[in-house]
Amino acid sequence: MIVVTGAAGFIGSCLVSRLNKAGYNDIVVVDDFSKTEKDGNLDGKTLVAKVGRMDCVAWLKEFGHEVDFIYHIGARTDTTEFDIEIFNKLNLNYTKDLWKICTEYKIPFVYASSAATYGLGEFGYKDDHSIIEKLKPLNPYGDSKNDFDKWAIKEIEKDEKNQPPFWAGLKFFNVYGPNEYHKGRMASVIFHAFHQINKTGGMKLFRSHNPNYTDGGQLRDFIYVKDVVEVCLYLKESSPTSGLYNLGTGTARTFLDLTKNTFKAMEKEENISFIDTPADIRDKYQYFTEADMSKLIESGYNKGFSTLEEGVNDYVKNYLIEDKYY
Repeated sequence: MIVVTGAAGFIGSCLVSRLNKAGYNDIVVVDDFSKTEKDGNLDGKTLVAKVGRMDCVAWLKEFGHEVDFIYHIGARTDTTEFDIEIFNKLNLNYTKDLWKICTEYKIPFVYASSAATYGLGEFGYKDDHSIIEKLKPLNPYGDSKNDFDKWAIKEIEKDEKNQPPFWAGLKFFNVYGPNEYHKGRMASVIFHAFHQINKTGGMKLFRSHNPNYTDGGQLRDFIYVKDVVEVCLYLKESSPTSGLYNLGTGTARTFLDLTKNTFKAMEKEENISFIDTPADIRDKYQYFTEADMSKLIESGYNKGFSTLEEGVNDYVKNYLIEDKYY
C-alpha cells in the first residue's frame, strides 16, 4: 500500500491521480475529511481506504508492516497564520512521528518541505544540508518546515540508523495548477487572476515596495503541479540518494509574465493595475526565488519542466475554464 497524507488537498490529490495513472491503485488517503470543500479533489480516484489526519499515526502503528511507501504532503500551509503551536502540532511533531514510524517499519518516506525555508534568500536557494542551520524563514510556517529539516539531519548525525531506508524532503517553490479550488487566499496567483479577470475584466497585482523591482517585476520560481507529481513518482521508482531536494523549475519569472499568460490563455485583452501589498505581509514578502535544481537533475531526473507559458495555458484551458479536476 501507498499512503498519501494531505490527499484531499491540492498537491496531494494530484499525486493520487498521477499514481493511479501509473497503475498504483492500493492507495490509503489521509486528510481532514470534515472539510467538504475538498471532496471534489478525490472524486473518481481509486483508493483502498480513508484515514483521518489525527488517526494516521495510530493506524500506521497497526498496519505499517503492510505499507510500501509514504508521501507526507499534508501540512498547515497558511503563511499568514502566526500561532506557533498549530505549526508545532501539525507540521513539526506530526512529521517527526511519521519519520519514526517509517524508520521502524523501514518504509521509504517523501515529505513536503518548502522554499519558504529560504527566507529572503540570504544564503541562496541551494538544497545543501550545510546551510539549513543558517536559514531565516519569514514566518512560522517556514520555521516549522525548516525546524523539521534540521531535526531530521540531526537524527541521522546522531545515528545513521535513525532514518527511513530512503527519504526525500521536497522544498516546493511556487506550485500552481488544478485542484486548488478550496484554497481561498492561499491559492495561486493564476487561480485568482482567472477569477478576477472573469469578474472585473482586469487583474490587480501587488505593487513593488522594493526599489530594486518594478511593479509586477517581483520574481518567483513557478512550477506546474503536474511536474511536481512527476518528480514524486520518480523518487518512488528510482530511490536516488536520500536528502533534501529543491522542487522548482530553476527559472524565475515575473508576476507580470504570469498574469499576461493568463490573459492570453483566456483570450482576453490585457488589463493590469497595481495595489499596495497588504501591510500584514509587506515586510515578509519574497521578491525573488529561484530553485537550484542541479541536485535533482544530477540524481537522474531528466523529464524537464513545463515553461510558464505551457503550464498556464494547460491549467486555464483544460481545468479553470472547464471547472475540472486533475
